Amino acid sequence: MKSTPKPIEAPDEAPDEEPNSIQLAIDAVGGVLQLAKLCKVSYQAVQKWQATGRPPAERVLEIERVTSVSRHDLRPDIYPRETA
Repeated sequence: MKSTPKPIEAPDEAPDEEPNSIQLAIDAVGGVLQLAKLCKVSYQAVQKWQATGRPPAERVLEIERVTSVSRHDLRPDIYPRETA
């Protein structure tokens, strides 16, 4: 008597994660290269921000200016939202 092999089940897919704020900034200007040009930094610098999920403190206000992504979202550890 032959046994029928069980079908292989696909692993559960991870839920879609919301993009981090630096990704929103990158998307707002059309890509990594565009943000690099606007901030006058290298493409690799922006890629590093993208990989870590946070830009350096000295670039936050400039990124906010060129992308309209809030400093509170870019670096909440430095610019926390005021609570009423």
